[in-house]
Amino acid sequence: MITKMKKLTFLVYHKEYEAFLEQVRELGVVHVVERQRGEMDDTLLQFMQKRTLYKNMLQNMYVLADKQPEEKRCQEMSADALVKSYEDLQARIQDLNQQIPAIDKDVAQMEVWGDFDWKAVRKLEDAGWFVQFYTCSEKDYNVAWAEDYNAIVVKENGGHLYFVTVTPQPVELDVEPLRLPSYSLSELNRKKAGTEEALVQAHAELKDFCKANYRTLEKCNLQLQEEIDLLKVKLNSEQMAEGAVVLMEGWIPEDCEADVRKLLDESGIYYEIRAARREDNAPIKLKNNAYTRMYEVLTKMYGMPDYAEFDPTPILAPFFSLFFAFCMGDAGYGLVLIALGFVLKKKMSKSMKGMMNLVITLGIFTAVIGAILGTFFGVSLFDLEIPAKLKEFMIVGKIGETTYDKQMLLALIIGAVHICIAMTVKAVGQTVRFGFKESLSAWGWLLLVVGFICTGGLSFFKIISEDVSTWAFIVIGGISAIGIYLLNNIHRNVLVNIGAGIWDTYNMATGLMGDILSYIRLYALGLAGGMLGGVFNQLAFMVNDAAGPALGWLFCGLILVFGHTLNIAMSCLSAFVHPLRLTFVEYFKNSGYEGKGEAYKPFTIVKK
Repeated sequence: MITKMKKLTFLVYHKEYEAFLEQVRELGVVHVVERQRGEMDDTLLQFMQKRTLYKNMLQNMYVLADKQPEEKRCQEMSADALVKSYEDLQARIQDLNQQIPAIDKDVAQMEVWGDFDWKAVRKLEDAGWFVQFYTCSEKDYNVAWAEDYNAIVVKENGGHLYFVTVTPQPVELDVEPLRLPSYSLSELNRKKAGTEEALVQAHAELKDFCKANYRTLEKCNLQLQEEIDLLKVKLNSEQMAEGAVVLMEGWIPEDCEADVRKLLDESGIYYEIRAARREDNAPIKLKNNAYTRMYEVLTKMYGMPDYAEFDPTPILAPFFSLFFAFCMGDAGYGLVLIALGFVLKKKMSKSMKGMMNLVITLGIFTAVIGAILGTFFGVSLFDLEIPAKLKEFMIVGKIGETTYDKQMLLALIIGAVHICIAMTVKAVGQTVRFGFKESLSAWGWLLLVVGFICTGGLSFFKIISEDVSTWAFIVIGGISAIGIYLLNNIHRNVLVNIGAGIWDTYNMATGLMGDILSYIRLYALGLAGGMLGGVFNQLAFMVNDAAGPALGWLFCGLILVFGHTLNIAMSCLSAFVHPLRLTFVEYFKNSGYEGKGEAYKPFTIVKK
């Protein structure tokens, strides 16, 4: 549900404004209203850019520190000095990384000529003999050069010749002379080894630096965030009476009103507090029980509800759990998720323990639904010798003598119920926001869909006769048509309403059926996971029979562990994505949920 909010407006004397803001920050419950004031302040812009830099640095430093930074902060270094040291270390590593390919290129060039001493070549030049290095293709080489210029072929490689000339004076041949590195091959190898050693040392220094200074930068980032929040509050305040007083507006949760009143009364501040109205753009603070709270993260992924809307989380939670369990479709996989959740819960941080509670909850749903669907690690429970009373609870097999699966029908029934609940939420929500007269079209469609489904179901199971069902269809259709075609907008002409109703009928006829059929994916994914698990079982025991008793059980166990681990991973991915799609598309579309609300973010001291 959405926490009730109160609108807070107060006037502060400009000399008391700074001290008052510190008191409000320490209280930590006031959500300050942001105002559009044109371009961003230069100071705020610089702070935002610096925060982005700190954030990126913290992410990189955490990885470079092997995700184990030292808890003790290094107080001797300021944030700017820390950033400069980090950038210098990165620049050094980048420079060394660029040197190695250049050295490799020189090494590859010198390997053709072997390891010779350039000092000897220079001594020959001092003695009047010039050594020049050339390369050319075999067809371009002139054998007369050996006689005329003392040409000596050093190496032949891939149709190319590498040769030197030794002459009293420099010569000019028809081929370009080579410009070789000024180091010998052994010198280049030593230079490469030294550069690689320096690179390893630089990486070690960077790693030690990140471990030692991560907490310091983290603290600086929190302090910077506090400065940004304070500056935003100041920019969102309005000076009045020629700057003598400052006007500020904000929102507070209803249950925090007493603490806020106490602070304002003690400060002698003039203020007004009123209840938020539906047309107000009040920030949203969700308040749910422990079970529903785990699924608030999914609501926030789509968008927070508007203050005039309903919180979709209480309905999202049970249906998402059901959809996830249906897509997994295996009781054994549910037990694995439960065990995995408990194990990881002990090893992870507090922020991740809530996620592990969600994993455990989804595992419980999967174990129960998987048992009802009759699958345990790819094995059909219905085919095993278990008590007949337990099999009565399983939904397996075909419907009567038809070719339709019971599980497929169950998926469609769940989809129809989900859509009907969405339409009910839409009708009730429009009534609350705009009044009953403005929501007659939504009530008409709800009566038509739900009424026809219920009447059709009662008639199918012979609870009511055909005559009664026929009259029920006529009455329900007639009443619904009034709201759909005649009163869908009481402020418009009747003919316009009829045209709009026909257009809505077309959209509903094409969209509603497709929405309900989308829920077949629950059945298809569960069936695919079960079949794949069964294939791994069959493959494992085939290998066991073929390999003999000793190696057979070893390979059988490896195939079972690898196969079911892979199947669980793929099933979890599908079981998360597709239920999310059914919620975000089918449910939210038919419930009219927009998710354009602003999250409640109080002005407070920034914490880790």
